[in-house]
Amino acid sequence: MSLHIKHLVVIGIGLIGGSVALALRRAGCVGRITGVGRSVENLEEAVRLGVIDDFSHDIATAVADADMVLLAVPVAACDQVFAALAKSLPDKAVVTDAGSTKQSVMASAEKYLRDASRFVPAHPIAGTEYSGAAAAFAELFDDKKCILTPNEKTDVKALARVQSMWEAVGSRVKIMSAAEHDDVLAAVSHLPHLAAFAIVNAVGKGDAAFRFAAGGFRDFTRIASSSPEMWRDIALCNQSAIVDKIDALQEELSALRDALKAHDGDALLDKFTSAKQARDIWMSKYGDKL
Repeated sequence: MSLHIKHLVVIGIGLIGGSVALALRRAGCVGRITGVGRSVENLEEAVRLGVIDDFSHDIATAVADADMVLLAVPVAACDQVFAALAKSLPDKAVVTDAGSTKQSVMASAEKYLRDASRFVPAHPIAGTEYSGAAAAFAELFDDKKCILTPNEKTDVKALARVQSMWEAVGSRVKIMSAAEHDDVLAAVSHLPHLAAFAIVNAVGKGDAAFRFAAGGFRDFTRIASSSPEMWRDIALCNQSAIVDKIDALQEELSALRDALKAHDGDALLDKFTSAKQARDIWMSKYGDKL
């Protein structure tokens, strides 16, 4: 469908929210963009960089004449954001988000919005370890997946509009259930982040080991430089699925530990070979899309 957003309100002008704004400007399908946030410095920087046209600290005032609203805030903050925008949100406005968990956000929308059918949950699978308006760039979503998780109540026109928006910023849109999304992302995103945090903590009891760390350690632990507050919120909002994945990882680590203690080289080789083969197959199928 042809997309034109008259007034987009982005709540949370950081890497994701700012990059959506810039990508929609690049696509030529948005008029006015209002940013909402707490930091005056960040919002003023966003105006200076052309990310947004104006800003507000008051959510209700900002969304009063919006036709599209994007929540680009930590998932744990969505509850209070929905509560703040619910009374002044125009009936025809469409709302989407960019959170890494979906069931918790959908529950918040159902709790506060007069018409939750016009909320279309989304998760763009893109990002860097940087934050703030200055980190935003229009190409962030190019050829990256964006998952939408509508349910049986979702308005079909709202879904089409949100899908067009994410496609306009460069994303390849996929649709799945919220439960499936949360389980899959717990495995391929949430668990790796928690593992990276854990490994840095395990190694970083003193500076001695860090002095000898090289490219492999740098690459493996890059995501441990991500926002601790954001990942705390994601972990708590997807707690059940993540605990299951941690249990699976602990089983694998225990098997390696047992093989080492038993000097069982064959068992180690089997584990390493299996992992290499699985990763090689994944990279051959999807590596050019990462």
